[in-house]
Amino acid sequence: MPTTLTTATGGPALAQERRIVTAIPGPRSEELMARKTRAVASAVGTTMPVFAEAAGGGVVVDVDGNSFIDLGSGIAVTGVGNSAPRVVEAVQAQVAAFTHTCFMITPYDSYVEVAEALNRLTPGDHEKRSALFNSGAEAVENAIKVARSYTGKSAVVAFDHAYHGRTNLTMALTAKSMPYKSGFGPFAAEIYRAPMSYPFRDGLSGAEAAKRAISMMEKQIGAANLAAIILEPIQGEGGFIVPAEGFLPALVEWARANDVVFIADEVQTGFARTGDMFASEHEGIVPDIVVTAKGIAGGLPLSAITGRAEILDATHAGGLGGTYGGNPLACAAALAAIETYDEDDLAGAARRIGDTIQARFAEAQRTDPRIGDVRGRGAMIAVEFVDPETNEPDAALTGRIAKACHAEGVIVLTCGTYGNVIRFLPPLSIPEHLLTEGIDIVLTALENA
Repeated sequence: MPTTLTTATGGPALAQERRIVTAIPGPRSEELMARKTRAVASAVGTTMPVFAEAAGGGVVVDVDGNSFIDLGSGIAVTGVGNSAPRVVEAVQAQVAAFTHTCFMITPYDSYVEVAEALNRLTPGDHEKRSALFNSGAEAVENAIKVARSYTGKSAVVAFDHAYHGRTNLTMALTAKSMPYKSGFGPFAAEIYRAPMSYPFRDGLSGAEAAKRAISMMEKQIGAANLAAIILEPIQGEGGFIVPAEGFLPALVEWARANDVVFIADEVQTGFARTGDMFASEHEGIVPDIVVTAKGIAGGLPLSAITGRAEILDATHAGGLGGTYGGNPLACAAALAAIETYDEDDLAGAARRIGDTIQARFAEAQRTDPRIGDVRGRGAMIAVEFVDPETNEPDAALTGRIAKACHAEGVIVLTCGTYGNVIRFLPPLSIPEHLLTEGIDIVLTALENA
């Protein structure tokens, strides 16, 4: 039988079930989509043509009463679940107290508490400092600012398949042109790109891939000019690429030896998503700066940089900040979300989710050569689809699978430089029966594609 959720306020909970009662999209969603077309810039696209009315646990309910299995979490944001009870309660209390003062004008304790929590939770036992912002891209920009200020150098290395945001500097760091960069240049200067470890496609060991990247950095840039390396421990939009074992530690070791700041972009991987609180922990690396956002605050806009005290304190007073950075509502939500990750053992839940997804698709891969690779950690799993004759990426097949899933009431997201990856990012609160049903539908869509 479908399970239900309790709510923080004691109101009716959402039934944890997939339910299709209209065509997709339904009439109310169609009406709203027509209004969107007239009111919203056309460049703001949507993955699905349905409008949400409620969400929680493992479902999103649209305005027509359809209930979708959520395997996307709003792109890894609602790890604790939508409207998680602790988050709701904390935000309600805060909004009744005050909504904004600007931390740079009259500060408040919740900002400090979030910074203390991040300093405690991020890898390494060294002295740390944190600063809070609004979005992942904004945090990435500030991490680069801090690294340049600390080192007195200007060059920055990002990697093939990387995604770091949509602002001018972060577009320069991002690898994929369409839809993120095309037509929006010129971009920020002194950004360079190194080859990523991509075991499925390059066949290199971690040591070999690191040697290749380091050689490029030494020959084409020079360590004396390099302020920072920025890297997602598991790449997100680029295709959930998990680098070969040893790749990350070798880069960290080289950066340390050459006075280069190593920045781990944990925007998508952070907060229990990969089965550890942070993906950097898997190989035991300790970044100089960790960038966080997405899962930090249960759906409210918040981001952060956390790093070595000497690095973050090197920037002049007033050099970091922003009107809304560390908004009190978002800080209250973050403290409640962090408590939820801990008290509900959501890292353990992520590992169980990952085991289930990996096992099902590994089994399917044995008889279906269109499944080129199954990879990831925890509740961050990708399936890469290929032409079985050539091993070339098959974006068309991937698109057909996603479209079929959407029509059957399952939210799935695609990604990858080549558009041939389906990524699984369910809320860590998803009930097991919904996860199983969602996977069944994806596999059926693959069979029928």
